[in-house]
Amino acid sequence: MSDSYDVIVVGSGAAGSSAAITSARLGARTLLVDRLGFMGGTSTAVLDTFYAFYTPGSESRRVVGGIGWEVVERLTADGIAFERPNTYGAGTGVTYDQEALKLLWERLAEDAGVDLLLHTWATGVEMVEKRIRAVRIWNKGGEHTFAADVIVDASGDADLCAMAGVAYDNAQATGRVQSLSTLFKLANVDVARAASVPKSQLWDLMREAAASGEYRLPRIEGSWHRTPFAGIVLAHMTRIPNVDATDPRQLTRAEVDGRRQVREYARFLRDRVPGFEDAVVVATSPAIGVRESRRVHGDYRLTREDVLEGRRFEDEIALCGAPIEDHHAGGDTEWRYVAESGVYGIPYRTLLPLGVEGLLVAGRCFSATHDTHASARSMATCMAMGQAAGTAAALSAAAATTPRAIGADAVRGRLLSDGALLEPVEAAVAGA
Repeated sequence: MSDSYDVIVVGSGAAGSSAAITSARLGARTLLVDRLGFMGGTSTAVLDTFYAFYTPGSESRRVVGGIGWEVVERLTADGIAFERPNTYGAGTGVTYDQEALKLLWERLAEDAGVDLLLHTWATGVEMVEKRIRAVRIWNKGGEHTFAADVIVDASGDADLCAMAGVAYDNAQATGRVQSLSTLFKLANVDVARAASVPKSQLWDLMREAAASGEYRLPRIEGSWHRTPFAGIVLAHMTRIPNVDATDPRQLTRAEVDGRRQVREYARFLRDRVPGFEDAVVVATSPAIGVRESRRVHGDYRLTREDVLEGRRFEDEIALCGAPIEDHHAGGDTEWRYVAESGVYGIPYRTLLPLGVEGLLVAGRCFSATHDTHASARSMATCMAMGQAAGTAAALSAAAATTPRAIGADAVRGRLLSDGALLEPVEAAVAGA
C-alpha cells in the first residue's frame, strides 16, 4: 500500500464505492477508506432495496445506468435480486440480499485494483493554500497520512469538507432534519397471509395500537416487504427524530432508541397483524440509517423548485425522478413529486465544494437544500453521483489539474461512454 495516490475516496457507501471503482477502472491509483468492516454503507448496513433507478408512476422510466445498473444486473443474474414494481411512493425498487452485495462490492473493487482500508476513520486533512492535498486517517495501526491529487468526500456527513473549511448547512441547526431509522428483519413470517392485509389496514392497526397506550409506536405508517428468502421480511417502521448525526452522544442515544423501537414494532406485528404470529427478529441494521446531516455549499445548490419543476442543466451528470420523501418528526411522511412524472438533472457543480480545489463530494452530503436532498439521497442517484465523482477525479488526476478545471463536458463524455443514462446537452434546458 502506497503513501500517495491519484485519488482517495473516503466512505464506501453506494456513492463512495461507485466512485472508487470507477476511478480505478479509469487507471487512477485509488484508495478507498471506510469506518465499517465492510463496503456498501447504507446499501449493506441498513437497506436491502435500491430506489430511484426508475421514476415513480404508472409508466416508469429507468434513469440510472452505468455502474449502478451493472450492480443490479450482477445481483439479478445470481438470483438474489428482484424488482418490486410500485406506482406509489418512490416507485419500483430493486430488492437484493445485503450479504451478497457486500461480496459484490468487494469483488468489483478488487477487480478494478482499488486499495481498500476498512475499520479506518478519516481524522483530518492537509491543505496547501486552498487545495486539499492529503487525508489523515486512524485505525488499529495508528495514525497515517495519505497524499492524493484528488480526494472524494463520500462520507455521508461531509466530514472532509467540514475539516477543509467548506461552508455547509447543519441540518439540526436549521430545525429541519430528517429522522433516523433502524430497520429489522423478521423470520417465520407467513408472507402470503401478511400480504393479504392492505397497507391502509396495517396503518389502521398501527394507529389503534398506538392509541391503546399498550405500544410505543412513533411512526404509524410504516411498511414491510419480502426479501429474496422464504419467510423473511424487512420492516421499515422505526423513527428517531431531531437527531444531529454528527454529535456522537445524540447518535449513540439514537442507536439505543432504534433497537428499543424494533422490539415494540415486532411485538405489535406479532400481536396484531395476521401472518406475523410466529415472527422473530433475526437482524437489526448494524448501523442506524441516517438520512440527513451536513449538506455542503457547492458551486450550485439544487433547490426544491429544481426538483418539482423538473429542471435540466447543461452540466448535469445524473438524472433523478424520485419524489421529495421527507421523513420529518411527525408520524407520517411528506411526499412531493416531480411534475408530470418527469426527471430533473444533478449538475456537476453540486459536486464541487465552494472554496476548495482538488475536492469532490458525492452522495447525500452533496450541495442541495433540505427538500431537494430528500429526493436525491436515494441510492441509485448516489451511485450515479459517485460514478461522476470518480470519473472527474480520475480525469483530473491524469491531466494534472483539478475537478473544477476539468469541466463537465469531459466528465459527461466519459460517463456516456461508460453507460450512464444522460441526454445530449442540447436536449437539456440550462437551469442556472
